[in-house]
Amino acid sequence: MPIVRSFGEPPPADSAARLDDGAAWRVPEETPVAFVYNGRNYAVMLATPLDLADFAVGFSLTERVVDAPDEIAAIDIHASERGVEFRIGIEAARLERFDVRQQRRNIVGRTGCGVCGLENAETFFETLPRVAEEKQKVGAAALARALNELPSRQPLNERTRTVHAAAWAGLDGAVRLVREDVGRHNALDKLLGALALAGADMRDGFVLMSSRCSYEIVEKAARRGVRAVAAISAPTAFALRKAREANIALYARAADGFVEVA
Repeated sequence: MPIVRSFGEPPPADSAARLDDGAAWRVPEETPVAFVYNGRNYAVMLATPLDLADFAVGFSLTERVVDAPDEIAAIDIHASERGVEFRIGIEAARLERFDVRQQRRNIVGRTGCGVCGLENAETFFETLPRVAEEKQKVGAAALARALNELPSRQPLNERTRTVHAAAWAGLDGAVRLVREDVGRHNALDKLLGALALAGADMRDGFVLMSSRCSYEIVEKAARRGVRAVAAISAPTAFALRKAREANIALYARAADGFVEVA
């Protein structure tokens, strides 16, 4: 597992604001987060400064900079009021692949887009790995239970009413882990990073997203072997095609519960 060291204090995850009529409310933070691997700049994302080590690991895995957490030697988190910089040390064996990918991709990512800065559109159409030969089935009762449990596990959203969540639930629907962020793909990266660090078995649960399921959600899930994803809103057509390609069971919320759509 990587050594994680922290330097400085990151911005708060949320802060007080006032409406024109003087009413107080809470707003979430968006702060620049830079990913630097062995001294090489790779990406700058806008994210909520929570669960930063999980974010560093999850993003590194879903971007295929590394294939496993133990290929990361150390993560130095340098934080200030202006943002966060991850200085991530990776194995020398991964540097060649990293340099090739860096030549093709230069990301400046907003919270609403996980694939900003792509120079080669063919990256969208890379074949995703099949996560299993048999599609994972999640029962209606488990999906309903996870949906009911999710709000109580979102403290930042309870304060701000405006952030996304990615949750990991067992096949019985019990929510085991939740990560929050202003960006839905950031929330998923944080969740997948936390699961990887914990050595979780992707066969015994599913991901629940508090947002629609777009292409990057399916891609990130497939890269980490997630077998089922449930989303509160309908998926995009591209997400459906990629879910079928990866053999991921995809569930979308309907008026009377969740419907299997892929």
